[in-house]
Amino acid sequence: MSGPFRLSRRAVLRGAGGVAIALPWLEIMAPEQRSFAATTPAQRFLSVFQPNGTVLERFRPTGTETSFTLSPILSPFEEVKSHLVVLDGIDMTSAVGEPTQSGMVALLTGTEQGQAGGYAKGPSLDQVLASRIAGSRSVPSLSLAVRWGTGKAHGKVSPIDILNYEAGGDFAPIQPQLDPQQIWTQLFGSVGPGDGGWERSILDSVGSRYAALAPRLGVADRARLEQHLAKLRELELGVQAMCTPPARADTTGYDPASGLNSSDDGNIKDLATDAMIPTVGRFMIDMMVMAFACDLTAVGTLQWSDAESKYTLPWLGLTEHQRFYMNDGGWQPTEYERIATWYSEQHAYLVGQMAAIDMGGHSLLDESVVFFGTNLQSPPTYAKVDMPFLLAGNGGGLRTGRYLTFDHPSHNDLLVALANLFGDPRTTFGDAQHCTGALPNLT
Repeated sequence: MSGPFRLSRRAVLRGAGGVAIALPWLEIMAPEQRSFAATTPAQRFLSVFQPNGTVLERFRPTGTETSFTLSPILSPFEEVKSHLVVLDGIDMTSAVGEPTQSGMVALLTGTEQGQAGGYAKGPSLDQVLASRIAGSRSVPSLSLAVRWGTGKAHGKVSPIDILNYEAGGDFAPIQPQLDPQQIWTQLFGSVGPGDGGWERSILDSVGSRYAALAPRLGVADRARLEQHLAKLRELELGVQAMCTPPARADTTGYDPASGLNSSDDGNIKDLATDAMIPTVGRFMIDMMVMAFACDLTAVGTLQWSDAESKYTLPWLGLTEHQRFYMNDGGWQPTEYERIATWYSEQHAYLVGQMAAIDMGGHSLLDESVVFFGTNLQSPPTYAKVDMPFLLAGNGGGLRTGRYLTFDHPSHNDLLVALANLFGDPRTTFGDAQHCTGALPNLT
C-alpha cells in the first residue's frame, strides 16, 4: 500500500517545450533542511572594454573608501555613484608579451601572450562564466564591438583586437559581432508583439498540469498555489511590458567592416563611419541591456574598439585617431582626458539603464556584475600598473558606492574574485603564477 501523496520541495509544474515553474511551499511537501546561503550568486556578467588606458591623475578619486569624490574623468558617473566600485592599485602582471597586444590577451584571460605574438593560453572569464550560467538561453554569450579591427589589425582577428577566448579545446579567439543592424535582427527580429512570441504566456503552457495536481491538494495548499500562479501571471505581464526591443537606430553611413580598409599608420580615415560611433555605441548598449533584461543571454562583452584605436573622434572636435593623442603624435593629456571622459559618459548611461530595469522587486543591475577594463594604464608608456578598473552592480553581494585601494596585487586576483561572485569557488584564474587568491573586500 502506497503512502500519502507527497511533493518534493523542488517540484515544478512542467509544460510543453520543457517550460517549468517552481511551486511555493505547500503543506503536502516533504520536510527539508533549510538553506543558509548568505548570498545569491550573481546572475549576469558584462565586460566593457575601453582602449588604451587613461590619464591616471585625472582618473583617481580622492577621499576614503565610502566617502570619496569622483575625479574629472569619472564625474559623469555622479548620478550612479552608489552603483560603482572604483578599484585602484591593481597591476596587470600577466600582460607579458607585445606591449599593446599583451594587455588585450590578459584582460579577461589572466594569461601571458603566446609565443611570437600569439593568442591567450587559456579561456576568458566571460566564457568560463557562460559555461556556468548560460543554461538554455538562446545566446550563451554575446560579444559586440563598435569600431573594430583598426590600424594594423586590418579588420581581421588578431591578438591586438580580441578579448574573448573559448573555454574548451585550444582556447580559440572569438570575433565580436560588428554590424548593429544584423545584431538587432538576430536578437529581436524573429519575435515581437502580436506574433505569439513576446506575448505568449508561459503560464498557459502548464495549465493542464495544474488541473491534474489541484484535486490532490488540500484547501489551504490549493489556495497557496492559486495565489502563487496569480503573482507569477502579474510578474509575467510586467516582464512582457518591460521586454520590448530597443528602437532600431538609424546607422546609415556606418560601415562595420571599415577596418578591412585600414592602414598600419591610421592615415586612411573613414570619417563617415567615425562620426556614427556615438549613435552606434548607444545602440549597442541598448541592445546589450535589453538582451539581458529579456533573458536572451546572461554574459556579454562590449568593445569600443581594439588596442590600435585608430579611429577619429569628430564629435569631440578631434580629427586625428585616438592613438595619435596617445603617442603617435606625442602624448597629449588634455585631448586624451576629453576622450576618457566621453567613455565615462557612455558607461554611466549603461549603468543607469541597467539600474532602471525592474526585474521584480530588484533591478537588472542588482543581479549583475559589470567590469569596465582596458589593456594598459599609461598611454604614452604602455605601463600596466595601477590599472583604471571599475565595477558596477550588486550581483553576488558586491558592495558598491566604494573606492577601494590596493597594494599592487595582480589583476588575476580580481578575475578570481569576479568568478567567486558567480558561485565559482576557484582560487586561481589564468596563469597561476600571477595569482595569490581572490581580491579581498569586494563583498
